[in-house]
Amino acid sequence: MIRKHFAGFAASVLALAVSAQAFAGSVTTDGADIVVKTKGGLEVATTDKQFSFKIGGRLQADYSTFDGFYTQNGDNADAAYFRRAFLEIGGVAFQDWKYQFNYDFAHNAGSSEDGYFDEASIQYSGFNPVNIKMGRFDPDFGLEKATSSKWVTAQERNAAYDLVDWANGHQNGLGIQVNGTAGESLYGSLGLHAKDQNDVDGESVKQVNARAVFAPMHEAGNVLHFGVNFAQRNLDDTAVDGRIRSRLGMRGVSTAGGNDAGTNGTRLLLGGANNAPAGSYGDDTAFGLEAAWAMGPLSVQGEYITREMDSDSAAYEDVDAKGYYAQVAYTLTGEARGYKLGRFDQLKPENKQIGAWEVFYRYDHIEAEDDSVGLVATNDVEGKVHNLGVNWYANENVKLSGYYVKAKADNAENANGDDDGDGLVFRAQYVF
Repeated sequence: MIRKHFAGFAASVLALAVSAQAFAGSVTTDGADIVVKTKGGLEVATTDKQFSFKIGGRLQADYSTFDGFYTQNGDNADAAYFRRAFLEIGGVAFQDWKYQFNYDFAHNAGSSEDGYFDEASIQYSGFNPVNIKMGRFDPDFGLEKATSSKWVTAQERNAAYDLVDWANGHQNGLGIQVNGTAGESLYGSLGLHAKDQNDVDGESVKQVNARAVFAPMHEAGNVLHFGVNFAQRNLDDTAVDGRIRSRLGMRGVSTAGGNDAGTNGTRLLLGGANNAPAGSYGDDTAFGLEAAWAMGPLSVQGEYITREMDSDSAAYEDVDAKGYYAQVAYTLTGEARGYKLGRFDQLKPENKQIGAWEVFYRYDHIEAEDDSVGLVATNDVEGKVHNLGVNWYANENVKLSGYYVKAKADNAENANGDDDGDGLVFRAQYVF
């Protein structure tokens, strides 16, 4: 039903735009003059900046092929799916109120019960430079998460985020966040989120997030960035899937939006237990550090994350996990990655004929200590992933990508006895 409403709304707006172009003579308003922009979506705004309305979106079509550890039998499997298919509607009302609705037709965000929304939020910006944001949106945690999925370097974000998927994913809950800047180099945020998960009394799980960024150099091609992150939730009296699992950079082993490897797909289990009854776990805490440096077409970045999930039951172990990644990227055609305080942004090709070409390498390392998980119970389970790829920004709307993934697991293997695997991932992206 939600999809039908959105599809009907988008069709109505498109029909209105076409009709206006075909039949309208002069256009009048009851207020300020209107500016219409069609580059990168459809945007209508008043010249006094009091009101605006924009329709945009993103389509990411992926194909991946993989073998070894990535499948239960070790044989080759593949997957073709929409990673994201967003319709995005946003704008401004009375200058200080902003709204954003992102609906995912690929069903990788949200759920059938709560709607497939990636974001549905309202923000008040009247206390400039402080903003208050309310609704459904991802908590603020991590540099790669702050960077839009349209402009992250590799198709999938680093594997260390799999250790703390609750810390930077909205999980269909609602939240309120205060964020702002102090000068041109400091950014901070503090958020409280009620997740779509209840304890035995029906009270939602509450989560606190905080992030601080210091960027003394903060222009495209001239970036020096440091950040720290914190997130905590309490799982007392809450039945929970406490597993820490990772796809090791290969979304095709299990995804929505299309075909995947099905029951033959393998995720690395690092720790925790599934269907843990209420009273199994208590405090769940995550910390993160982030750093980045960019000079011209060269950029280097990395993050380090730790997580502690305390056990409240003798039947379960405390789980300690940690992970990191390091990435280097270089634009062969000379363009610099865009940067806005707290995150990287769009890379815009200067030559419209050949576009911009970027190559990158990223290494991910994750591990967890849980004496009930692993081939040898007293040893940590580890995952190591090499990512080597290329991005072609054909223009500001189209991006074609491909990368090779090599994964290795320690103290874990698939049903066939494999502990390593290889894969290729390709993506065609269109944003508007």
